Amino acid sequence: MTDTLRLATRGSDLALRQAGTVRDALSSRRRDVELRRVETRGDQIPDEMIHRLGKTGAFVRSLDEEVLDGDADLAVHSLKDVPTEEMGEMVIAGIPERAPSGDVLVHPDGLGMEDLPSGAVVGTGSLRRTAQIKAARPDLVVEPLRGNVDTRIEKLLAPHLQADHERRLIASGEASAATAEEGGDDGGDDADAEDEIDEEFDQTVEEWFDSLSDLERSAMERKVETEYDAIVLAEAGLRRSELFYDVPTTRLPREEFVPAAGQGAIAVTATDPDVIDDVRSAVDHPRTRVAVTVERTVLGELNGGCVAPIGVSALVQGEHVHTRVRVLSTDGTEEVADTRDLPIRSHAKAAEEFAADLADRGAADLIEAAREEAGADE
Repeated sequence: MTDTLRLATRGSDLALRQAGTVRDALSSRRRDVELRRVETRGDQIPDEMIHRLGKTGAFVRSLDEEVLDGDADLAVHSLKDVPTEEMGEMVIAGIPERAPSGDVLVHPDGLGMEDLPSGAVVGTGSLRRTAQIKAARPDLVVEPLRGNVDTRIEKLLAPHLQADHERRLIASGEASAATAEEGGDDGGDDADAEDEIDEEFDQTVEEWFDSLSDLERSAMERKVETEYDAIVLAEAGLRRSELFYDVPTTRLPREEFVPAAGQGAIAVTATDPDVIDDVRSAVDHPRTRVAVTVERTVLGELNGGCVAPIGVSALVQGEHVHTRVRVLSTDGTEEVADTRDLPIRSHAKAAEEFAADLADRGAADLIEAAREEAGADE
């Protein structure tokens, strides 16, 4: 084992922040860590929906291969991206304390899901979220959305900010002047338009632009093909990207919007026994590990991977692990759902039994239908 640990990570801002928390934890144990940025298959096909990128692990395999090949000592992942199948030599050495695991709705004016008008367009890159949105609000339009956290938010904000900018230009007379220069309107109504700004806006165009955040300014320059009224994101990603307070958000009810297994948690993988011991002692959070073990066991037993809309959420409560599972058809019209308090002393075995019961009650049929649908789409 080298004196300096090489930590493989994706190069996105969120991934680097997650890797930074692991590096800091190991540094507190007097271990030097250098970050090694790796491009994954998921990064190479940025516009593809997650469930179309392959079975699972579109963001994981390339990082773990760095470790297996000896080019890195450990790798850091969003746990929800890590396949539930046997990992061979690779071990999940550490799972730090989890961030909030639920989903939030992001809307420019802070509206909640129940407040959106019929026909509103909601963006998400998740099969699970798509089905949950359709189940809650079948009158909404769900459109695919990919990209890093900041990119997704910019895609939401861009049309709204650009339209606001245009209205301000018209009110100030600048738009009329530009039109006149191009040989259109003669600009005769400029005086009236300049008076209009005092009635509609309390800032000049320049003052308004100067008041925008860096994120909003980036959104102003973005061209988008789809205009979204709202988008659904993981709260953890927003918080780790330090964007949670930059946009209006509404937490979605966990009873309906059951998170993905492992959402909000980070996984650190390794093969070297000494590295595994160092990571486990430095970053592992026992309660989080128990909760995500239950979630991943249920997901693995159902054999849903990322091809079916499955939400699994577990919370350690004393001697039990309160577990909620929701399996949906891709259009959100059918579901098998239940909650159960699993004994913490046998949480993995109890999770297997819970999953088997759900499968017998129709979850297996919904998952198989989703798999066939995904295969037909390829």
